[in-house]
Amino acid sequence: MLIAIPDLLDAAALARVRAITDAGEWVDGNVTSGPQAALAKRNEQLAEAGAAAREAGAIILDALGKSPLFVAAALPLKVFPPLFNRYSGGQAFGTHVDNAVRIQRGTEFRVRSDLSMTVFLEAPEAYDGGDLLIEDQYGVQSVKLPAGHAILYPSSSLHRVEPVTRGCRVASFFWLQSMVRDDGARRLLFELDQAVQRLGGQLGQDDRSVIELTGVYHNLLRRWADS
Repeated sequence: MLIAIPDLLDAAALARVRAITDAGEWVDGNVTSGPQAALAKRNEQLAEAGAAAREAGAIILDALGKSPLFVAAALPLKVFPPLFNRYSGGQAFGTHVDNAVRIQRGTEFRVRSDLSMTVFLEAPEAYDGGDLLIEDQYGVQSVKLPAGHAILYPSSSLHRVEPVTRGCRVASFFWLQSMVRDDGARRLLFELDQAVQRLGGQLGQDDRSVIELTGVYHNLLRRWADS
């Protein structure tokens, strides 16, 4: 399930992230690649251990915690510290699947990659190409969102970034371990949550049906969640 998160970063947060990352140290993007991805990946990446990546990543993590849509869709247990990449001059990332486990360099922190997330940091009209193509049960979905918007998708999906033929595509990317490992169960919980929220808006949160459906949601979450 692909879920867009509009305006994850507001204009002020986006400007801060870009000021930090634009001034940071950029290196070959293959510093974080597995053997398969290294064959397909051509981009630059902000140095993972650098102060710029940590400072800009903290802004994104703060925004995630304030987004009810993100929390409902991801049910996050652990979030890998955000990384940053950029593509220009024909650079691209061929079809690949993300590693099942991501380990933060120099630490014991690791996440099972249930979900991947891309936060777009450049206006789409500023560059040509660079679409994120994600393969799912409905076919190939093309994603190119406004700056500050994000897309959440299963890490198990095949995906790629098309060549950037004009301008520069800048984004943050990272992985999440969800409390609910199974994508189908997580999708059902998200759909139930959204339906309950709509009913609550129409009937009131104290309506008996809304209360009972809220109980169903939390009981399913108890059944399926990892602690």
